[in-house]
Amino acid sequence: MNKLKGKTALITGCNRGIGRAIMELFMQEGADIIACTRKNITDLQSYYKQSEDKYGVSIRSLVFDLADEESIKTAMKELYSWKIQIDILVNNAGIPAGGFLIMTSMQKLKEVFQANYFSQVLITQYVVKMMMKQKRGSIIFLSSVMGLDARAGGTAYGASKAALALFTKSLSKEVGLYNIRVNAIAPNLIDTEMAQLMEEKSLADMIRSSSLKRLGNPDEIAKTALFLACEDSSYITGQIIRADGGM
Repeated sequence: MNKLKGKTALITGCNRGIGRAIMELFMQEGADIIACTRKNITDLQSYYKQSEDKYGVSIRSLVFDLADEESIKTAMKELYSWKIQIDILVNNAGIPAGGFLIMTSMQKLKEVFQANYFSQVLITQYVVKMMMKQKRGSIIFLSSVMGLDARAGGTAYGASKAALALFTKSLSKEVGLYNIRVNAIAPNLIDTEMAQLMEEKSLADMIRSSSLKRLGNPDEIAKTALFLACEDSSYITGQIIRADGGM
């Protein structure tokens, strides 16, 4: 317990799924949270208040849309105005996509890369400057096994996650001297809304291809993120950690 006591974590996509699980676990471990969502959600505000009381941490809300670079820039300027240090950045939010190349429009491809890659780079540019000044930090990206293993239909989503994986490795080389670690998690399909949207046969095939013969759950990915965020992984950087049930 208290592995993140005194730390502040900025987490994107906090309203549901993996992001919500990461936020919950980080609060349990004592971290203050900057919770990023695409829009203000009334139910989340009551959840934040209850969590602050329960765990004795503080939660600030930051709202921006990954599809809108200007909204990201505005939010990051607001973050700067708070004059607080960010110890952990978890770039979790993104959008799903599937389809063969001949069925994928250039517009769709650009939308996926904007949400899953370009927005992540932009957010990181702002936050890493803060970390460089304080000479410490841990940056965690949510990539995917689809960004590591070639699969039919991965032209958009898989390629965007592959770009994120390489960005992870490249950035780790640039900021290591500042005591900033950069890693990524590459999950297999996790039991979230994304899995529920999949075609039944494709879902069954992915489960069958894993050694554990089941979907992962968000808590399992959150535990991996905690490991990368805390001092337990102090000599680990530039790595893509597969959490895939044995692919």
